[in-house]
Amino acid sequence: MYKPQLETFIKVADAGSFNKAAENSYITPTAVIKQINLFEDEIGVKLFNRNHRGLSLTAAGQSLYKDAKYIIEYSKDAVQRAKNVTIEESCIVRIGTSPMTPAQLLTNLWPRIHKYCSDISFQLVPFENTPENAREILKNLGDKIDVVAGIFDETMLKLRECAGFEISKEQICCAVSISHPLAEKERLKITDLYGEHLMIMHRGWSRYMDEIRDDLTAHHQQIMLETFDFYNVEAFNRCEREKKVLPVIGKWSCIHPMMKVIPVEWDYSIPFGILYPPVPSPMLTRFLDAVRQVTDKL
Repeated sequence: MYKPQLETFIKVADAGSFNKAAENSYITPTAVIKQINLFEDEIGVKLFNRNHRGLSLTAAGQSLYKDAKYIIEYSKDAVQRAKNVTIEESCIVRIGTSPMTPAQLLTNLWPRIHKYCSDISFQLVPFENTPENAREILKNLGDKIDVVAGIFDETMLKLRECAGFEISKEQICCAVSISHPLAEKERLKITDLYGEHLMIMHRGWSRYMDEIRDDLTAHHQQIMLETFDFYNVEAFNRCEREKKVLPVIGKWSCIHPMMKVIPVEWDYSIPFGILYPPVPSPMLTRFLDAVRQVTDKL
């Protein structure tokens, strides 16, 4: 694998001084200088010009700098691939979990799933729910995360380049701040939303949300629709802060302590299920078959 001094070299090059690199690495400047000197001696190349104005990369140092980050990233990927092989051999299913993709569904079903594949265990892999993470994780399921439980439809599957199967149809509810007047109700009529600002995902994200948007626009123009870009905690924060209304599913009721999720008397729903790689491994296929057998009996 790559030498640790390579990372020190990058830190010094980025910082432009031994002192700043040492501060960023939480070690002494002497230790940083020693690592760089030993590294230069070992590879037989001078990497830095040292003068009273500070440090600058030599031509050789500039060449190495261009390749060093790739070397480090490639080495880390190689280690991850080795770990993936170990995980596959150990029969571990890695379940991604975030506020919007709760793992409770699978963990609650695990005793029943275990009856069909007793050699398989699970590992929860938390991740930050950002647009970039969602895109990369779902596109690369089977790499660092094997499965994710969440809402989806064929539009989202195509957009995220993954596969999925439905476990349930989740009723669309509405979340409001606990200080919102609607929070006093245990169930909402659609007319209760008249005059309210309803946040709704942008068009093209899900055909189910698009159908809700079209129906409300055609038949309930008294509801003011506001488009937003991504379901995450910030969307809940905005809804709570600005006293708006947010369409959610019941499984998200614990995401925000200052919001209340209320059922609505309408027929809007969205599929909830398991997202997985388009070509799952043999072990993952056995796991998914077990989940199907268990959920078919629910």
